[in-house]
Amino acid sequence: MSTSLRSQEELAKQKQRIDASGLYFNVPPGDKDPIVYSPSYNISFLGMEKLHPFDSSKWGRVQKFLADEGVLNRKRIVEPVEATRDDLLVVHSEEYLDSLKCSSVVAQIAEVPPIALLPNFVVQWKVLKPFRKQVGGTVLSAKLAKERGWAINIGGGFHHCCATEGGGFCAHADISLAIQFAYTRLGITRVMIIDLDAHQGNGHERDFMNDDRVYIVDLYNSDIYPWDHEAKRRMNQSVTLKSGTKTDQYLELLSQALKKAEAIFKPELVVYNAGSDILEGDPLGRLLVTPEGVKQRDEIVFQFAKDQHAPILMLTSGGYMKTSARVIADSITNLGAKGLISLPSGGSVSASCCALK
Repeated sequence: MSTSLRSQEELAKQKQRIDASGLYFNVPPGDKDPIVYSPSYNISFLGMEKLHPFDSSKWGRVQKFLADEGVLNRKRIVEPVEATRDDLLVVHSEEYLDSLKCSSVVAQIAEVPPIALLPNFVVQWKVLKPFRKQVGGTVLSAKLAKERGWAINIGGGFHHCCATEGGGFCAHADISLAIQFAYTRLGITRVMIIDLDAHQGNGHERDFMNDDRVYIVDLYNSDIYPWDHEAKRRMNQSVTLKSGTKTDQYLELLSQALKKAEAIFKPELVVYNAGSDILEGDPLGRLLVTPEGVKQRDEIVFQFAKDQHAPILMLTSGGYMKTSARVIADSITNLGAKGLISLPSGGSVSASCCALK
């Protein structure tokens, strides 16, 4: 909802909730790296999670690859807190959050029909709690990005959910929440969303429909879900792809879009929705980008943020193959090797130069 359309009372209540939230907390640089993850991210409930093509243990496997290979020290990972109802009300309506008390609604959002048969307390614990934990990770990651120059939430990116409606395996609008918190707590006034998931990011597009503080670049396959033409109106740059788009064309279109964005908008924060469903073979994304192409894509975006002197928050978003976790881990390792982020064995060049003072 636009700030111009919201009552002063609503804005005051929103600010009160943000100020009272526990999602932001101090993370000493000497103790932790700006990589956010919790084992609670992973979803497992009687095998029902296997009925959806999304790899609901992807987040844990990314973390394991990075830790096992010495790229990431488990003790230096930041664990977020779970978003409370009051936190979620910063963006979501009471009516929408109440609707999640109905298992059939959650089943529709998660696209796993048998969830409708489960008692709601089980659904809350096994399905929605992991989502709420990832929301906490996304919100905290924006704070870490401003402080350190970059942050990665090994999770989040629920870009189909808006204030009043979920869908596409997205129950909470973590991107919108992170930006609202950044407005209030970080003093940020210009945010660029670079959404490179294969699917259109219709949730955040709807939430910021009348908010020109946000500049949205969205590269997506127009042949696939969600076909949200109303939300498309909010994109500053709508780069539509067709099924079968290959690596070279994809990277060229991305580079052109960012070059155009650079001339128009100077962000104080970049929110990068880095879905891996652009990979060749992904059953839902239907694009033909190679694993090397994903690494190059992430390099391009992190270099863009660095050149803009803007902190960047990366979210892992969609990806529907077991190989996605390996590709994400390899790309994060590559970012360290290229000096775009600083990790123990991933490169010695820090991105702290990008942090806002």
